[in-house]
Parts: sequence; C-alpha cells; structure tokens
Amino acid sequence: MGSPGRGLVLVVEDEAAIAELAALYLKRDGFGVHVEADGGRALDAVRRLKPVAIVLDIGLSGMDGIEICKALRAAGDWTPVLFVTARDDELDRLLGLEIGADDYLTKPFSPRELAARVRTVLRRASGAAPAASVLTVGGARVDLTSRRAWAGDVEVSLTSTEFDLLTHLLRHPGQVLSRDQLLSAVWGYAAAAGTRTVDVHVAQLRAKLGASSPIRTVRGIGYAADPA
Repeated sequence: MGSPGRGLVLVVEDEAAIAELAALYLKRDGFGVHVEADGGRALDAVRRLKPVAIVLDIGLSGMDGIEICKALRAAGDWTPVLFVTARDDELDRLLGLEIGADDYLTKPFSPRELAARVRTVLRRASGAAPAASVLTVGGARVDLTSRRAWAGDVEVSLTSTEFDLLTHLLRHPGQVLSRDQLLSAVWGYAAAAGTRTVDVHVAQLRAKLGASSPIRTVRGIGYAADPA
C-alpha cells in the first residue's frame, strides 16, 4: 500500500474494477484511499473524513457526480475534485469545470495518469494559499520548515506523526476535529482502521508539551487546539 503520508483521497465510483484499480495506483503513490459507490454515502464520507481530494465519477446512479460537486460547493467545501466520466463530450467537460471541478478525465484512462492528475491538483491547491512557516496556539509552537516544536520556550522532540498531528491541530485553532477527521488528515486512512491510535498520540503529545499543551478533549467527538 505504501505510506499514506500524502493524505486520504476519496474515490467515488460504482464500477468496482475501476475503483479497485484507481485505489491501487493512488496507494502506490502514497495516498490513503476510501472508496464509495453511492453518491449519498459519498457526501457523508466527505463531511466525516475531510479527504485531501475527491476522484468523482459523473455517471453514478441516484445522486450523480455533478450533483455531488454542486452540493459541496454550495456548502462552501472546496476540496479538490477530479471528475471521471465515460462521456467524451466537450460540453460535459466545460459544465464540470464551471461548477467547480478542478480537473477531468475520460474513461478509459491510465491509472498512472489519474495519480499524476491528483498530485497536480493538490500542488495547485496548496500553491494558491501559502501556509505560514510558524504556527503558534497557546503555549505550543511549530516551525514547519525545520519541523521543530516548542512548549513555551523549551524545544521538545516529537516523532514525525506527533509533529504532523500537532501541526494539523494548530492549523485549525479552536476548531473541533473528530477522530475520523484526524485519521484522514494525518494518517491518510479511514475510520475502519480504528480511532484509538489518535487518542494514544494525543496523550503522547500532552505528556511532551506539559502545561503548554493547547489540546482540549471534546467528549464523544475529538480534539481541538484552543488559543490561550
């Protein structure tokens, strides 16, 4: 499967063979993958897992890909979307891009190209809004360039996963993030893998940060990094 360090990609495809092939190549490229075949369940998965990108088949039964993309954009969700369709029609392509899709592939397609297109869409999205190199919430501070962390004025040694988890929390000060969302963003896989690992890593972070830890437990939901 490779390392899921690039984050979770949601593949919405009702043809099992295509979904499996797309998932295989995305995993080889370092992404975690969650697959849904139903449009309604796909919307729920987006809200629950917060994927870094969505590979979305237009020709779904029931709620199709166009409707899903419209619903996401109407709700203010601008997760990058790459449409996949069997329709080789310029009007369909333009419609997809006009409603907020980021890219478009026509079946049959190369799974290697799909993975490359996802990488490109993510590079484009991250380049549009450069992140601050230093994040500070409460008594915790991280330097994204050097991957160093401090509790107050004292530098602390964090594992790669601990650093990524703390960074993700600090990027969303005051926002409650569910365990599923943290698994998706930091580990790159879905809830089926179990949420206990999130609790363990949060406990390790709190132990290392001590009184400077800004991490608050939200019972039954997840965690938030609260400003002082």
